Amino acid sequence: MGRIIAHVAVKSLFDPESVVHCDALVDTGSAHMVFPTVWKERLGKLDTIREINCETATQQLVKGEVCGPVEIKIEGFDPVYSEILFLDMESEGGTYEPLIGYIILEQSQIAVDMLGHRLIHVKKTDLKKS
Repeated sequence: MGRIIAHVAVKSLFDPESVVHCDALVDTGSAHMVFPTVWKERLGKLDTIREINCETATQQLVKGEVCGPVEIKIEGFDPVYSEILFLDMESEGGTYEPLIGYIILEQSQIAVDMLGHRLIHVKKTDLKKS
């Protein structure tokens, strides 16, 4: 299975001069846009909306802090206004791996093309019940 990495710009709506640019892993198993807690100060003023319990891929339970509001712009797609989940992360050689979860993908009208290992625009949003 290939890895899909996308360039993202995240900006605090309370402090528009505070922007974080990074490459993030597209992770459809994650719900949120996930940043390491050590990056929180880079976004200036944010409200803590709630604290949540999260289960990692290794089944470890960790606490996360959901903050916002932020503008999230995945390169090549329109921006969306949402929240960031901050988690304590281990760095590898001083670098972190932020995640783009399925909520942000759906809000951005993005689908994952598994054959082409890329993100594609969804032309319409489905509002029908199954």
